[in-house]
Amino acid sequence: MSDRVETLEFQAEARQLLQLMVHSIYSNKDVFLRELISNASDALDKLRLESLVDKDLDVDTADLHIELEIDKDARTLTVRDNGIGMSRDEVVGLIGTIAKSGTAELLRKLRESQDAAASQELIGQFGVGFYATFMVADTVTLVTRRAGQSGGTRWESAGEGTYSVESVDDAPQGTSVTLHLKPADTEDNLHDYTAEWTVREIVKRYSDFIAWPIRMTVERPGEEGATTTETQTLNSMKALWARSRDEVDEAEYHEFYKHVARDWADPLETIHMRGEGTFEYEALLFLPSHAPLDLFSPQGHRGVQLYVKRVFIMDDCDALMPNYLRFVKGVVDAHDLSLNISREILQQDRQIRAVRRRLVKKVLATLTEMKAERAEAYRTFWGEFGAVLKEGLLEDTDNSETLLNLLRLASTRDADEPTTLADYVGRMKDGQTEIYYATGDSRGTIENSPHLEAFRAKGYEVLILTDPVDEVWVERVGAYDGKTLRSVAKGQVDLETDEEKAKTDQERKEYADLLTWMSEALADSVKEVRLSSRLTTSPACVVGDAHDMTPTLEKMYRAMGQEVPRVKRILELNPGHPLVTGLRKAHEQNAEGAALTETAELLYGMALLAEGGELADPARFTRILADRLARTL
Repeated sequence: MSDRVETLEFQAEARQLLQLMVHSIYSNKDVFLRELISNASDALDKLRLESLVDKDLDVDTADLHIELEIDKDARTLTVRDNGIGMSRDEVVGLIGTIAKSGTAELLRKLRESQDAAASQELIGQFGVGFYATFMVADTVTLVTRRAGQSGGTRWESAGEGTYSVESVDDAPQGTSVTLHLKPADTEDNLHDYTAEWTVREIVKRYSDFIAWPIRMTVERPGEEGATTTETQTLNSMKALWARSRDEVDEAEYHEFYKHVARDWADPLETIHMRGEGTFEYEALLFLPSHAPLDLFSPQGHRGVQLYVKRVFIMDDCDALMPNYLRFVKGVVDAHDLSLNISREILQQDRQIRAVRRRLVKKVLATLTEMKAERAEAYRTFWGEFGAVLKEGLLEDTDNSETLLNLLRLASTRDADEPTTLADYVGRMKDGQTEIYYATGDSRGTIENSPHLEAFRAKGYEVLILTDPVDEVWVERVGAYDGKTLRSVAKGQVDLETDEEKAKTDQERKEYADLLTWMSEALADSVKEVRLSSRLTTSPACVVGDAHDMTPTLEKMYRAMGQEVPRVKRILELNPGHPLVTGLRKAHEQNAEGAALTETAELLYGMALLAEGGELADPARFTRILADRLARTL
């Protein structure tokens, strides 16, 4: 025994998580065993891979397995594997701290959650299931030795904020986790995890598909009252992706999904496919029913698991799935790849690129079928992942037509039911040649925008786009079914009848002097002041030229650290509004220059605020407005 014994404190957030675990944040405590078995399976996968890659690694891989051991008298349950094991530093780093982004958000959601299933779901998403052992155990002891190293490590904690670590000389290769279980009759522990049938039922329900044998030594009655022991394998070890769909029932698919995705909810859709010909592979993919918390995090999990001839290669193989399908979970088992293939080589491998194309086509075809035949399921999918799927319109030009047909977009036609682009085109008014859309932070902001006034008055449907990615994809795509995608806040709008156009031409002549003067007075803020054909009730609005970058896109680029030139926009005036007609009369009567300029500034500021924009000098705007209001009293 070495004298290297340390008592260390858990990271602050780990201590908080332990307290939540100990005080039973959800009712189904069986999660702890599933998590320990999954960790053991991962360790065996990693050892098999490392032994294939590193020919100098002296390890025996002839009988890789997971062993469960029950001691009823001592009230302990041990989960043991002969896998890759951990070094002392890995033990402290992986168990003593939670090195994951978003842990604070996890803790908040766990505290708020009153629903057992929802809490389980959160645990699975963050991969912190090891800590769930403290729901059923007073003390947890871990002994491990990394493959290829001579010394081992013993870790122990009662889950109260500290843990001890010591070096040991006689640890076998792999990892064993021993749970000193709480008394069976306490309120905190409804299941007796020293009961053989309980352990069997948990393994069957959650881990039957694990590729490695899960063994347990059990007692059986013998002759004349004596007992004998025998070692039994508790799981079937059948790789679901290698079996035909007829051989697998839905419950098996769902449990397999929960294992690979570390999720607690059933998947929304299962995709079981096989590729044959020059390059063979099997794939079992799943569309989740809810978005993970790290969906938009740069550090979030991406890709699917890659196996080669049933040998685990990597967990998050992003080379097999584009970023806009990062929510897809599952397994791809290829038959002809090199076992020691590196991530860099993998991304360039011709066969991997071919598989990726087929997987993407299959996922999109499944979504297309779901949209046509299972409307409610697709509604759920779109609510969870629609914003991510839109990213494909920027990344995947080969499938842009399919992706456009998968869109569900809010519109002014119906506040509750989104529309497809095809349905929008089918409802277009006679003579309408463009698909109108408006972008913004929220539906409320867009619906109250002056930009929509003429469209609403004349009965034109406008798409309402509120996801940040909408600002980009509509510009990139440009058109659908031969119809140009047109922003209601950019360029000139032509909704007028011939009679209205004649009236507008006359008004332009009447307002020419005012427009010239205002363009000069506001030259630092706008590129032009002109009359509007898109306003009916508001005095003014701010619009961009047809090919200008939108203010929202400017902000997005600056938030990402990219400097972009400031784009001056156009101020449009409503010639029928009393404020604008009054301003024209004041200008014609040579009113006081400073007061007239301030009125022009107020008009421009109100137009910015009406579209949800930001004032360059809010203090000046407020002062001028206050002075004007005071004069009316």
